[in-house]
Amino acid sequence: MSTSFSGTLADNANRSLKEFFLMMQEFFFFSIRAFITIPKLRRYWRDFLDQAKIAGTDSLPIVLVSSISIGALLAVEVGNLLEDFGAKTMLGRSTALSIIRELGPLLMGLMLSARYGSRNGAELGAMKISEQIDALRAFGTDPIAKLVMPRLTAALVVFVPLTAIADFSGLYSAALIAEHYHKIDPGIFWNAVFPRLVLKDFVVGFLKAPVFAVIITLVSSFNGFIATGGTAGVGRSTIKGIVVSSGLLLIANFYVSKLVLENM
Repeated sequence: MSTSFSGTLADNANRSLKEFFLMMQEFFFFSIRAFITIPKLRRYWRDFLDQAKIAGTDSLPIVLVSSISIGALLAVEVGNLLEDFGAKTMLGRSTALSIIRELGPLLMGLMLSARYGSRNGAELGAMKISEQIDALRAFGTDPIAKLVMPRLTAALVVFVPLTAIADFSGLYSAALIAEHYHKIDPGIFWNAVFPRLVLKDFVVGFLKAPVFAVIITLVSSFNGFIATGGTAGVGRSTIKGIVVSSGLLLIANFYVSKLVLENM
């Protein structure tokens, strides 16, 4: 009986591993097709503008709320810690590095993974279940060029300015907390920020924006394209897209920081 159980367990593990690698293969070819259809952007210009509005303008409130909140919280906590060492004047430098290098782009990515990624997964999953994607193929339209490529290019374009907005709003909220909570002169705060920022600090933060755009768009869209099982399947694929893309964002965040900081 134990031998039979071990055999069943091994078969299940083997089948799961095979399904995983097959899915990775499908995702690889899906991603390649999304990139090679970018030259067709002029044909789908209106779709691009619609997606840019969704990913950019419509996502601005949640990006502002998250960045302002984390900037204020960071200023309170770091300021209290620096006060114990008599180094409150370094609050501007500490918060600037944290926000520009890490927290600004990472929070922007996670918020857009939840908002933009979930929209992509749900919308494309519903189209897959209702056979609208098959209808596009029947009419001779490449569904990846029509549905995925505009989302990818729009994210690549708007994620960089969204990162800049997240950085600025986080820093400004930290400056207000430094002035009114820690009683630090604004001039002292900003003088600790700008003279000490170097090119490497901006490269680390802004290089993450296109990386996050690719991860969020392709993962969420792919999960929408493979949705099965009716409306429940759409929900499962949407949640899976959010979870996987958020996990990949955290991994990519670490490796981008490591590679840039070690090589610049």
